[in-house]
Amino acid sequence: MTGAPRWPICAGMIQPAPSTPITDPVQLFAATVLREGVDEPTLACLRQLGQSHQVSRGCAAPLKESEDQLVFVAEGATKLVAHVAVGREQILAFHFARDLVWVPARLMCAFSLCAVADSDIVAFPAHRLLDYARDRAAILGVLLERSMQALHGSRSEAITLGRKSAQERVASFLLAIADRIGSPEGSSALLELPMSRRDIADSLGLTIETVSRQLSELRLLGLIETSGRSFVRLRNLCGLRERAGQVPLAA
Repeated sequence: MTGAPRWPICAGMIQPAPSTPITDPVQLFAATVLREGVDEPTLACLRQLGQSHQVSRGCAAPLKESEDQLVFVAEGATKLVAHVAVGREQILAFHFARDLVWVPARLMCAFSLCAVADSDIVAFPAHRLLDYARDRAAILGVLLERSMQALHGSRSEAITLGRKSAQERVASFLLAIADRIGSPEGSSALLELPMSRRDIADSLGLTIETVSRQLSELRLLGLIETSGRSFVRLRNLCGLRERAGQVPLAA
C-alpha cells in the first residue's frame, strides 16, 4: 500500500503541536493513516494490537508467517520479497516512510519485509485490525482506500513487467519512485535511492548490467543525471514519461 496525504487530525483527538515530531510509531500511524484521528482508548487498543520493531538495513522484519500482517512503515525504506523457491526471490514492491503494506501469510511461498534502510515499523495482525475497524467506518474507509491504492500499484507493476521494454521499465521505475520520495525542483526531481542496483534489477525482472546500461542511455539522452550509486536527478520529466511509454492524459 502506498503512502497517503497527511490529513489534519480532528479537534479533541490526539494531535501534537505541528512543531513537535512524533516519535511513537503507533501514534504516527494514527496521525498519518487514520484521517479522523483517534482518542486515547483507541490509541491504547492499537498499541495492544501492534508490535513495534526497529529493523536494520539488510535485515528482515520479525513478522509472524502464520497470519497476514498489516505493516506501517514509520521511518525508513523496505522491500516486500516473495521467496518462490530455495535461493529464488522476487521483489514485489518497495515501501517508504508512512506507507502501509500487507504482508501475506506463508502459503504457496513465503513472504518477508526487508529493510533497505534502517527502518521503524509497526506490525498489526491484519484480520484482527480489520475486525476492530469493522464498526468504525472512518478507520475501515481509510484501510479500504489504501487497499485500492495497493491494487492499482500492483496492476501498474504487472503492466511494467509484462509489456514494457527494458528502458521503459527503468524509466517507469524512476518516475514512480520520484512520485513517492522525490524532491521536486521546478521541472525536474531529485532522488536518493535507498535500494541497491541489484534490488532495482530484481524488482524489474532485469539484470544489473541491463539496468546500468539503460541508466547510461537515459543519461546520454539528457533525461537524467547520476551521482554515485544513490543520487539521480530527473532532468526532463516529460521526456522521461515518453521513454516510459506512458499514455498522455486526454485534454
